[in-house]
Amino acid sequence: MTFNSELEERFERYARIDSQSDEKSSTSPSTAIQYDLLNLLVSELKEIGASDVTLTDYGAALATIPATVETDAPTIAYLAHVDTAPAFNATGVKPILHRNYDGGALTFPDDAELVLSPENSPYLAKKVGDDIFTASGTTLLGADDKAGVAIIMAAAKHLLENPNIPHGKIRICFTPDEEIGRGVHADLPRDLKADIAYTLDGGPLGEIVYETFSADKADVHIQGVSIHPGQAKDKLVNALHLAAKITDTLPHVTNTPETTDGRQGFIHLYMVKGTAADVHMLFILRDFEREGLKAQGDLIAKVCETIQATEPRAHITCAITNQYSNMRYWLENDMRPVELARQACDALGIEHFSPPTRGGTDGSRLTEMGVPTPNLFTGMQNIHGPLEFVSVQDMAHATEMCIKLAELWSRAHDAEHHEPTSKPIEEGVVDWVG
Repeated sequence: MTFNSELEERFERYARIDSQSDEKSSTSPSTAIQYDLLNLLVSELKEIGASDVTLTDYGAALATIPATVETDAPTIAYLAHVDTAPAFNATGVKPILHRNYDGGALTFPDDAELVLSPENSPYLAKKVGDDIFTASGTTLLGADDKAGVAIIMAAAKHLLENPNIPHGKIRICFTPDEEIGRGVHADLPRDLKADIAYTLDGGPLGEIVYETFSADKADVHIQGVSIHPGQAKDKLVNALHLAAKITDTLPHVTNTPETTDGRQGFIHLYMVKGTAADVHMLFILRDFEREGLKAQGDLIAKVCETIQATEPRAHITCAITNQYSNMRYWLENDMRPVELARQACDALGIEHFSPPTRGGTDGSRLTEMGVPTPNLFTGMQNIHGPLEFVSVQDMAHATEMCIKLAELWSRAHDAEHHEPTSKPIEEGVVDWVG
């Protein structure tokens, strides 16, 4: 079976749709444009014969692929998110397919100075002969996670058209707002009705992730004292100056994204907005361990307390909120979802690996909420920027893996009585944020 042509058509169609999420919005989904893709997927799911196709009031598209065999194996689910990251322009995406990649540099028609090559993207060197999608130079591509969307849709269509393939009940789910940490609504586990799930939101061929960052967010609010600058002597308290002091007091040469790698966590100041009277500072905190994450939050809170003490006329608050936790804390107690994914790779001749990942997925929250959800590869690379690319052949392998994985779960008749197993985390760390 080959899925290349179908994946090309699907991915290009989905990538052209602007579906960027917006952290500042309080709605779910955070942007109405995400419905442009969600509604299309609902229509396509109905067209290919999926059952129970629904769109929830919080913007998740759900469907069922009925079982083809009688089995007591768990119901599995495949998930991908429809939103693209707010970190870079996602309006007017023009996907470009570079057929039979020759190993050289790829250029971009809308930015003559932009170059994608094995020198700045080593994974590209492994894709000689593949068909490579890029954007045109002024936008991200949106392979994160429209590659996952295309993979799941192609696998679903194939399974529905081939009832001779043995598999149990499969649930399909497309979520909004993953990129802003709001992809898993409180009602999703109930509505998903799955025992085991997989997100298709990973990177290189063969990657099976079961360890992610734990993540918190810090919102620092500084209220100064505003007055006309001509009358400000001994009265003005400039909130921007206090924000600068907080930034300067926090670590600069350690504990930031640009100074850490591997298993090191970080504090990342990603937005400062305000005036001399009032400032908001937004941080993301990341660490693989709960203790390390708590230490990050304690440090920001202590710095805010210290700066507050230097200027009692100001009012500084620091609110720490949880985003997601390392899925390893749950998956290491029962490794069946990971083991079967590895078996699927083995059956297809795909070399698999399980690096800790410097990021997170909807699977992080779902796992914490009771649905074990490892993350599987799609081939996406250089996400959230203009050099983003994905191999059609990588997506095809991921599609084949989803089909094989469904077969393997259909034979897991003793799943509920299976003894928990655990395997050590493999070496290497992937720098990735879903």
